[in-house]
This record gives sequence, C-alpha cells and structure tokens, in this order.
Amino acid sequence: MQKIIRSLLLVGAIVLSSCSSTQSLQEYYVDNTENPSFLAFDIPTSILNLDAAELNEEQKTAYESLKKLNILAFKKTEDNVEAYKAEKKKVRAILVNDDYEELMKMNTEFGRASIRFKGDDDAIDEVIIFGDNKDKGFALVRVLGNEMNPAHFVKLLQALEKSDFNGEGLGDLGDFFKK
Repeated sequence: MQKIIRSLLLVGAIVLSSCSSTQSLQEYYVDNTENPSFLAFDIPTSILNLDAAELNEEQKTAYESLKKLNILAFKKTEDNVEAYKAEKKKVRAILVNDDYEELMKMNTEFGRASIRFKGDDDAIDEVIIFGDNKDKGFALVRVLGNEMNPAHFVKLLQALEKSDFNGEGLGDLGDFFKK
C-alpha cells in the first residue's frame, strides 16, 4: 500500500513540476487584488453610459463586442521601490509570453505604455494596456470582449464622445496616481 502511495506522490510531483511555472495575466490579477500595494477595479461596459447615446451600426458593434475592463494599478512610494521593481519585472515577463502580440508602444507625458492583444487580428478577445510611470507606478488594463476588431476601437472612442460618461466610478483610480 505504501508503495502505491509513494508511486502516486512521485507521479504527482513529476506532473506538477512539468507544468509551466509562468504565471498568466489572469492569475497575476487574482493574486494581487487583495494586495494593499495594488488598486483593482472590474468595470462593466455599462459604466460608459453608451446605451443612451445615439450609436451608428459600427459603434454598436464595437460596444457590443466589449465585456468589461479589468484595471490593476501599483502605486510606487518611497517605501516600496524594490517591490515596484519586482512587480514590474513580473508583469513584463508575463507580457513577453507568445500569447500576446504587441500592437504599439507609446511615450506620453504620463509615462510609457504598450498595447498588446490576444487573439486573431480581426477577432481579438483581449487587449492589454500596460502603462508605467517611473515616479508614480504602473497600471494594467485588460479590455475583455468577444471578437473585437481593432478598427472598432476608433469607432468606440467616437461613441464615447457622444456619451455622458464623465469618469464617475473611476475617482479612486485617478486619486491613486495623484501625489
């Protein structure tokens, strides 16, 4: 009986050790939602108040392809500089994963950002925006949807201009990056 148990434990250990040790972005989000250094938001698309706006067919298609936004932000302070560096390194290692294709990089007045996606070029399931400011911290935004089309994002921005969304519900995130 003990030989059977030992054999099962050995097989289990081999199976577990052969699994990929690379953390997924989803696992990273879940692992850090309760971490006091992070601020986490799950935002439904309904917060954008686009239902009341007059949308054309392309804008409706773009809006309907979105499910929700997941935001995870790490605020850098004098006390957590090493943790900031370690967490940023973890995020970059996850994003280098072959599952994410880089769409673009940007340098803005707020810091650096990269946009990546997962899925086919014309049927994206997830868009990742990673923004980093060396003084304030970093933020990860996951835009989740079904068969999103990159061209739809332009249409969606046009729709947002028509909506009455003025940032309500995001106040904590804005406060998070203020000095």
